[in-house]
Amino acid sequence: MSTIKSILGGALLAALAAPAFADYPNKPVSFVVPFPPGDLEDVLTRMIAEDFEDEYGVAAAVVNKPSDGGPFPGAAEVAMAPADGYTIGSFVVGVPVVGPEVGIPALSPDPFDPLGVFVTYPFVIAASKNAPYATMEELAAHSADTPQLLGHFGAFLLPTQATFAAAKSMGFEWGGEASAGALDCNSLASGDFDVINTTIQLVLPCLDDVNILAAITEAPISVAPDAPTLASIVPDLNISLWNGLFVHKDTPQDVRDKIVAVAEKTMASERAQTLAAQTGALVYWQNAEDAAARIASDIAVSGKINAMIAE
Repeated sequence: MSTIKSILGGALLAALAAPAFADYPNKPVSFVVPFPPGDLEDVLTRMIAEDFEDEYGVAAAVVNKPSDGGPFPGAAEVAMAPADGYTIGSFVVGVPVVGPEVGIPALSPDPFDPLGVFVTYPFVIAASKNAPYATMEELAAHSADTPQLLGHFGAFLLPTQATFAAAKSMGFEWGGEASAGALDCNSLASGDFDVINTTIQLVLPCLDDVNILAAITEAPISVAPDAPTLASIVPDLNISLWNGLFVHKDTPQDVRDKIVAVAEKTMASERAQTLAAQTGALVYWQNAEDAAARIASDIAVSGKINAMIAE
């Protein structure tokens, strides 16, 4: 009898203690975007938050956490929040790939698991149609005598790193490189830069006046389908700048499943796919297992890029 009472008592205690997460979500949920509002990851995460609110009847909002330290301080705040699914990170590839190396204790070792990846930024290497080259190979040949000036959004970004590595692999050097806040049609038309590493949407207004030398994406861009991917030119550079949803590794599976169910549906929605068509972004849902494999691959490619640049 005492054994039965013990079993029943244990079962009762388990039942009372269990569902801290059974009713998830039952309070407001925050999606942390460690960049200012307005870019693709912000817009799409807001769509997810709206759908999450509609699906579960709780408040859900995007919290922007921009910083001079890039996405890493914002990611560290997510890492230090309770692992209960009420603070979700919307992060670029650099957080899992570079984050553990930036010296922030909360990010090393990597505290996150991906729930899934939902957008690839349409980064391109572009030049004016007036330039005496229309391909990366022609740029390399021209640069032997006339090194070109490259504009980018920051040397730490993977697309910039890949562009540096491409030059090394193809046997040419940039005449100079600098970061800029806006890299668009005017950047080329004014002669500020000879070549820019930017997103396709910033040169869409003048697409007829530029040559897309390469797309730093895993697949061709819909608005410039004839542009080769950088990986098709330099196979070791199979990398892109993407964004996904992340939670702390201790987050329960049933909580993860509820977040994923909404995000996957959002990315398939008409409004998300319309944004993709308008911007050239690749909008999709890549599940947690495939996202984890992608991160492992990106870490390996990032190591190759660092080695190529150091040569």
